[in-house]
Amino acid sequence: MRAALWGAVAAALAWPAAGQEAGAGSGARSGVEAGGCRHRIARADRLAAVAPTGDLVLASGRTARLDGVRLPDDPVLRAAARDRLAAARGRDLATREEPAADRWGRIVLDAAAEEGEPADLAGSLLAAGLALVDAGESDTLCRPGLLAVEAAARAARRGVWAEGLPVPAGETARLAGLHGRFVVAEGRVVSVGERRSRTYLNFARFGEEGLTVTVSKRTWRIMLERGLTAAALRGRRVRARGFVELWRGPTLDVSAAEMIEMLDEERALRR
Repeated sequence: MRAALWGAVAAALAWPAAGQEAGAGSGARSGVEAGGCRHRIARADRLAAVAPTGDLVLASGRTARLDGVRLPDDPVLRAAARDRLAAARGRDLATREEPAADRWGRIVLDAAAEEGEPADLAGSLLAAGLALVDAGESDTLCRPGLLAVEAAARAARRGVWAEGLPVPAGETARLAGLHGRFVVAEGRVVSVGERRSRTYLNFARFGEEGLTVTVSKRTWRIMLERGLTAAALRGRRVRARGFVELWRGPTLDVSAAEMIEMLDEERALRR
């Protein structure tokens, strides 16, 4: 029954079922679920409530976090996201769960409402512009196909995309004002600095003049395997997402390869 449900959700919301996620302009391998996500457990539960934080309170007594998405910082949009989730209150859920809770004791999961019209909770938020794709603390985005769902909302300027996002990489004052917040930024990579422990994608000649994206050694290795080398990135327009920190100028620390998208590639696909 749940296998059939995941297939129905896939057809309705344009994301493949388990083991069949497709990438979207980020070097993700099409047709293969991310390797670190194959151990997830299929279960069933019921949505009892939605916490003020947007976490799901399940009938089993557990608290869960939807994987791959982050609710908006804007209080009006965040409330709208909670309301959208709360519409599934009392409905049975088919879930795919991490076997261990996160450091806050929450279960990390994908969830789809079983009764009535199939509803993928994460995909529904993204389609309405009421969430952003975010791999969180993981070095892998388990459902890279969520980026394509988000892209449709961005093109239609829904929700978080109506104004303000993406932030141009050269707007340093604006980025600095977003210190500590999750941001989606776009710009052209001027240079790439490969170091022993981290790689730096520089969007200006000097750090104080534009954004710098920092990539961990492990994530950079994954990017290299997907063909996203320094030579491939230099001079290209990209979209990156992460929390803004301040060093010499604004920086974004990227934990997952899917959090960097090639915009030149995306535009070519639209032609």
